[in-house]
Amino acid sequence: MSDLLDILSNAAFWVAVLRIATPLILGTLGVLLCERAGVLNLGIEGIMVAGAFTGWLAVYAGAPLWVGVGVAALAGMVFGLLHAFLTVGLALSQHVSGLGITLLATALSYFGYRVSFPKVNTPPTITPFSPMDWLPIPILNTQTALTLFALLLVPVVGWVLYRTPLGLALRMAGENPQAAESQGVSVAATRTGAIVAGSALMGVAGSFLTLSAFNAFFFNMVNGRGWICVALVVFASWRPGKALLGALLFAFFDALQLRLQQSGDAVLPYQIYLMLPYLLSILALVLVARKASYPQALMKPYRKGER
Repeated sequence: MSDLLDILSNAAFWVAVLRIATPLILGTLGVLLCERAGVLNLGIEGIMVAGAFTGWLAVYAGAPLWVGVGVAALAGMVFGLLHAFLTVGLALSQHVSGLGITLLATALSYFGYRVSFPKVNTPPTITPFSPMDWLPIPILNTQTALTLFALLLVPVVGWVLYRTPLGLALRMAGENPQAAESQGVSVAATRTGAIVAGSALMGVAGSFLTLSAFNAFFFNMVNGRGWICVALVVFASWRPGKALLGALLFAFFDALQLRLQQSGDAVLPYQIYLMLPYLLSILALVLVARKASYPQALMKPYRKGER
């Protein structure tokens, strides 16, 4: 118990929580945009890998860090456009398309790395984003600008979804596409735009790992974060504010298990600590998801004129 109190009273612990939460916040907002428009995007895991690789490679080639973030977003948009073509344009299975994009994006990223560095055993490094020392806010001033961007993006996405005509059209496309079409809204264009924008955020989420959290690209670095984002959207009931809360909650459990593993008098096998954030997140998901109100047209293809 004393060890737990020591961990929670340590500022470094909360710094780690915010750092772990950042890619989850960005990825969850990306998934939320897609699903609010009625499209499930299981390509997030691969899109995050592609964003991590392309953003890092651009910076390694000499581009500024923010250009690397832009390249990662562009990579996400390309895969998002492919997903939109398959699921919106051709009305194919959203599950199959998303999983296929995850496999394709991951394979292309790993292949690109092997081709770019065929004889390198140790991953080359870059100079990542620096902490925001100038910010007079404790804990946040130890983070990088991408974390601040992720936090500011939450109210922006909420404002767009609930306070603008664009957000209303997007939510209508995910709730009742027939009604949206009758009001002059192009469901296909709205869903495509939401998928592309959401996938761009997924790419940026991946770039955080290589341009901020670490300074190199290595295989399996995304490590299931994309799937966590998909679950967090359900936990958040498709609301940006709750998505932030869910990302912070998972990051809290993850940072806690890392500290408990390092504790000198830890008595449980380390596998138990590794499972802790996932078990507690599943429990929270079960408790919340039963009352969640999901978009009514989610995963339902729409063809103009059909009833």
